[in-house]
This record gives sequence, C-alpha cells and structure tokens, in this order.
Amino acid sequence: MTDISPVSDTVTSDTDVPDFPVSRPQGCPFDIDETYTRLRAEEPVSRVRCPAGMDAWLVTRYQDIRDVLADPRLSSRAAGSDHMLPSYAGHAPLPGFMIQLDGEEHSRLRRLLVGEFTGRRVAAMRPYIQRIADEHTDAMLTGTSADLVRDFALPIPSQVICDMLGVPYQDHPAFQHDSQILTSFEADEATRAAATRRLEDYLGELIEKRIAVPRDDMLSRLIERAAATGRPLTVPELSTLAVLTLVAGHETTANMITLSMAVLLEDPERLAALRAAPETIGPAVKELLRYLTVIQFGLVRYATEDVTVAGTEVRAGEWVVAALPSGNRDASVFPDPDTLDLGRRARTNLSFGVGPHQCVGQHLAEVELQVALTTLLRRLPGLRLARPLERSDFKLNDIVHGLRTMPVVW
Repeated sequence: MTDISPVSDTVTSDTDVPDFPVSRPQGCPFDIDETYTRLRAEEPVSRVRCPAGMDAWLVTRYQDIRDVLADPRLSSRAAGSDHMLPSYAGHAPLPGFMIQLDGEEHSRLRRLLVGEFTGRRVAAMRPYIQRIADEHTDAMLTGTSADLVRDFALPIPSQVICDMLGVPYQDHPAFQHDSQILTSFEADEATRAAATRRLEDYLGELIEKRIAVPRDDMLSRLIERAAATGRPLTVPELSTLAVLTLVAGHETTANMITLSMAVLLEDPERLAALRAAPETIGPAVKELLRYLTVIQFGLVRYATEDVTVAGTEVRAGEWVVAALPSGNRDASVFPDPDTLDLGRRARTNLSFGVGPHQCVGQHLAEVELQVALTTLLRRLPGLRLARPLERSDFKLNDIVHGLRTMPVVW
C-alpha cells in the first residue's frame, strides 16, 4: 500500500470550516453535542476543523460509519494521532502498534492476540474477575465512603489485564499514571513521548525476562506463537503491543464502570429495576455501552485513494473521522436514541468499532462491566453519590470520556 501522508496536517486558511462538535448539553454530561442530530439529518458527511487544526470529513450516520471502518481504502496508519495530534501525521507506524497498521501487517499481530480474548476464554475468567471485584468491595466496606474510580473501577480491569499479560500489579500506580497521560489531550508532545518511553522501557525489560524464562502468561504465549510462525516478534514490537494492550485493557472499562454507575444512580427507579433483575445485566451493559460511547471523539482514518463516502468525494490523503457517539444515537437504528433503555434489544452498537480493527477485548470488557455493576448493586444497596453530578470532574477533553473522581457513600 502506498504510504500517503494526510494533506491537511496543519491549520488551514478556510475560516468557514466549523469546529469539531465537542460540547455536551448543559447539565447532562451523558448526552452528546446537539450538532450531531442536525448533521445526521442534513449533512451526514461534513467538513470540520479538528482541535489540533487539521480539517477532516466527519461521518455521523450509523451505516456510513460501519462502511468507513470496513473500507480498506480508508487507512488506519494515522490512527495513533486520534485526529488531535498532527505531529503524528505521515509518520511511520511504531513497530507492533496494531491500531496503526493495515492489511497483513495488522492481521499478523491480531491473529497472535485474538486467542487470548475469545468469548469462551473470557467466560472461564468470570469467577476470577468476580473474586477481584469482591476483594475491592470488601476493602470499601471497611468504611462508609470511597472514590469509586480509585477504589473500584480502575483497579479491577487494571489487575485483570496485568495478570493476563504477566505484569506485576504492584507496579500499577506508575503505568496508570502514564496511561492517563496517553489518553488525555492536555499533555504536550514531550510529556506524552516520555510516558510512552517509560512504558516501553518497563515492558521491554519484562519481555526480555519472558524470552529467557517463559511463564504461563500472555507475553510468553505471544512470544511462543510468533516464533512458531517462523516470524518471531521483536522486542520493540512486543513492547508496543504490550503497551497498547495494557492501556486499552483498563482505561475504557474503568471509565465505563464509573459512568454507568453515575447514570444509574441518577435514576433510582431504573437502578432498583436492574437490582431486582440481575439476569438482565447483559443487555443492560450493551445499552450502557451504546448510550455512553466513551470513545468520545470517534475513530480517524485517511484515504489512500479517492473514495466516495455516502455520496461525498473524499480525496486521497484526506482525513475521515467516524463519529461513534453520533452513530450510536442514530434514530434510524436505535428508536428514541437519546433515552437510556436498559431493556432495549437493538442492533449491534458501534462502541467497540467494526471491521478489521474491531476491539479485540470486547468480550472481556463486557464481562468486567457485568461483574462490576452487579457486585455494586448486590453488595452496596445504599450506594449514592456524595456530591451532585454537576460538581463532578468529567473528562470532557480526553480520548475516553469518564470521571476523574467519583466520591460515593452508603
């Protein structure tokens, strides 16, 4: 595939291009920018100015988003920029950075990783995930208040992915700190680069140990599987792949746990109904994933050749942004889309993406959410917010939507 650098990686002079829709309605951090409703109806593919300054085609309808993410002419090689950091534009992908790779380069890494996250393997992990959730709940119950982010939502997926990879969980404060830097747009490029280096150096040392003395963990199995194919993974490839798995394996799920509990605690009747019918947690989690869509800025692609997207001509090298939150609020697919309906039996939502880059850890994330929410509902029936949501610190300018802290009492 030809490596085409995006043509709009600096601020353009066209002052008529509107800014990327990022605001949230006053008093409701769970709803998305009202601009998306108009765009879906009137201009489903439109030009926007991304926060970093480059222009892109914003795709807002459900089916168009699915088509974009499945089209091999729309490349993922710029995906690491998240359409916010133009300094990445046109750079060669990092070795092992799977979300930036296309075709066989991407498939090779995905084939090595996907076996760790099958539905059957994750289902067998449920008792283990439940034990971790109970341990953190036990710790919380020694008192009458907690920060749900620090004391419950963040440690559960962090400990799970650490144990899977073979990363010592006692080192979690350092990698959680660096993960938060990498998923925030507030850090400058030097700070982000330093965080990346620290994670890669730390995991690189661990990988060297696993090469010398394998264990029963994901890193050791990745090394073994790759060697069996005749194309071993290099240490830089393994380090980058491990960083990606470590960060993605806890950031999104942790934020989904806190946001889900926040929206449930805002409606006592809905909360009581879910507590009374824990067997409905499966569809409830899927609806929460649709409604909240924590990847709040969507997914970025760029055209390797001229391509038509929903009747709009996109030139080779131009940016395309698939607005996942907008697609998940498309009324043609999800009736009354701005309402959280925990009994909804709807089509597949877009929260994990679609196509060749659909999230490898989807099954794990859903089980972790199911276990975390049912544990809180069962063991903390008096759980409530310690302060109103309007006074909460939301991550409105991060890749992943969520709460920085969530004080609760019971």
